[in-house]
Amino acid sequence: MAMAGRMRSGIPLLRRVLTEEAEGSVNLRAALFPSFGKSEFTRSYASGPPAAAKKIKVPVTMFGVSGNYASALYIAAVKANVLDKVESELTALVEASKQSPTFTQFMKDLSVRAETRVKAINDISAQAKFSEITKNFLTVAAEGGRLRVLERILQRFSELTMAHRGEVQAIVTTVIPLPPAEEKELKETLQDILGQGKKVKLEQKIDPSILGGLVVEFQQKVFDMSIRTRARQMERFLRKSIDSDVQ
Repeated sequence: MAMAGRMRSGIPLLRRVLTEEAEGSVNLRAALFPSFGKSEFTRSYASGPPAAAKKIKVPVTMFGVSGNYASALYIAAVKANVLDKVESELTALVEASKQSPTFTQFMKDLSVRAETRVKAINDISAQAKFSEITKNFLTVAAEGGRLRVLERILQRFSELTMAHRGEVQAIVTTVIPLPPAEEKELKETLQDILGQGKKVKLEQKIDPSILGGLVVEFQQKVFDMSIRTRARQMERFLRKSIDSDVQ
């Protein structure tokens, strides 16, 4: 009960802190695949006709190689109306690769010829009956030696799919699982900040080292209301006071 009370006491504080946060805006990338070679850039992930009718915008600005790949995959998947399917297929592949050290090493080994990587990924795609979008994307990733960062690409892609669905992920870290009533209150607090049209997707993590309270990661910000952090702040304050008295 005492532990639950300490967690609950952090929620009103979180509500106040979040309310005071200013909202920011993002500009969409004007170019797609700027770091790719010509052959990669001109390859179409979709197997249908050229994209002329429908212009798709990426909901979140992304940078770097993983962001570029994820953005291109998102556009192709939305155009083909297979966004959820592609995410599910890539998630299954990444999870399966974690169970196979041999395949993991294969994906990371750049000494393997591109033709060998492509053949292997095509065989896997055929056996798993992946969609054309997923198969073509993996082929491009294999050709470009990007299979080694597939998990990171999937993470960025999932950020885009969540934004597409109007979802915002929040991670709350506590010492013990958050009681249902407190979880509901936290989600409502975050939902109030987001406003209408957005949905909070809450993930709980357990970390006894924070001693109590809670840590919330939300919209690329961290709100640390843990007892561990408060204790460290108090220790620094006391040390500063002692040093001042000594001088």
